[in-house]
Amino acid sequence: MNHEPIQLGTILFTLVEPHAGHEVAYNRWYERDHFYAGCMIGPGILAGKRWVSTRPYKELRYPKESPIAPDPMTGSYLALYWVDKGMQDEWGSWGARQVKDLHAAGRMFAERDHVHTKLYRYLAGAFRDEDGVPPELALDHSYRGLVAMVGETNEGVDGAEVGRWYGEEHFPRALAGSSAAMCLVFRPVPIPADAPPDIPRVKEDERRFLHLYFLEGDPLEVWEAEFAGHGKELEGTGLARLLWASPFIPTIPGTDTYTDLLR
Repeated sequence: MNHEPIQLGTILFTLVEPHAGHEVAYNRWYERDHFYAGCMIGPGILAGKRWVSTRPYKELRYPKESPIAPDPMTGSYLALYWVDKGMQDEWGSWGARQVKDLHAAGRMFAERDHVHTKLYRYLAGAFRDEDGVPPELALDHSYRGLVAMVGETNEGVDGAEVGRWYGEEHFPRALAGSSAAMCLVFRPVPIPADAPPDIPRVKEDERRFLHLYFLEGDPLEVWEAEFAGHGKELEGTGLARLLWASPFIPTIPGTDTYTDLLR
């Protein structure tokens, strides 16, 4: 037993695109079985939540050519899972066994593609409010929107320099008075050798980082003012570049809402 209080350690970020004509079936399979059987019943899971990006949201994605999602119209569904820092190894071992068991039991769904599925390790968070929602509760809080950004440190640049720029210059300015209550910062975890073969391996992971902004408003309403210009701003520092930025809204569990609006 872990005797320490819970603490966010690792997350699973899984961006998936159901095949055309299978949207409803995929949504029902995922939320009615796989969301739980594939992750939530595992040891150390703190929380999980599903998000969706319909066509109007995907049209805001940039840059249009991205190694994260080569086609901006793919990656309609995003599932996020929080894993307790003290149980990361237990959950990882369980997950590797569980996915094999689910395959053997015929409980997987072939008509979908993994666009970007990866484990990320939590590094730090930036918070708009002095006493706001802690990161461990971000998925359980009723945030109306999410913005995911993946960046890559330029070759020859120390990642710590990028972190300092965000922490000392960008986050204080960007979060003050914004719709984003927090931005959580992550780094990729190397994909285990025994992970499912349909999960892409990426050699540039060591220079990449993930930022998750949790919004109290609809991303459509604030995108231009709060997020559309970040790519140019980051590139202008000479430290890193933005690989992918995308807005999402929560799915509505128990319904097929949004399945007809993905494309």
